[in-house]
Amino acid sequence: MRNASLRLAAWRPHAAAVQAPPALRAWLTTGGSLTAKLVAHSRAFRVQRLHQRLGLCLPDEARAVGLPRPGRVWEREVLLRCDGVPVVFAHTVVPLQASADDWPLFSVLGERSLGTTLFYDPLVERGELEFARIRAGHPLMQRARAALGGMDGSQLYARRCLYRRKRGSLLVTEVFLPSVLALTPLMK
Repeated sequence: MRNASLRLAAWRPHAAAVQAPPALRAWLTTGGSLTAKLVAHSRAFRVQRLHQRLGLCLPDEARAVGLPRPGRVWEREVLLRCDGVPVVFAHTVVPLQASADDWPLFSVLGERSLGTTLFYDPLVERGELEFARIRAGHPLMQRARAALGGMDGSQLYARRCLYRRKRGSLLVTEVFLPSVLALTPLMK
């Protein structure tokens, strides 16, 4: 039973509920585009696409995107890098019933930021942020560790948001890596 509970995240509507350190809470609660904030904190921002393919969504993702149970989705995972250092592991799921008309640019993003399309498309409706602590047994922690070739720590903090466009939904989860705390705003 304990192993099953580690595979689920307890998503909360307020960042304070996950008891993140104050410096990290500022990153978790960033309004607007996280990409824009990361760009303002680095000389060279890069999206490193890990994969974009058919996958099986997690149980808590299924509920969020309106599926009755975990099922097949389009899945995209990336590392967001500031000056070469990975600072965020991002995981996106789109239900298969969403059409290319719902998310016209999703299939051709490559290494472009999803945020740049979401925040500048007037048809996109952004839901409320939710927050969680991701523990060692959670699949997103395991995927982040694999993408980084290992990582210390037993928990990470994450946020997620559901976006809607036409009839389609898209869920973006951003897992903040400890290295994000070393970022400072650049003087421009």
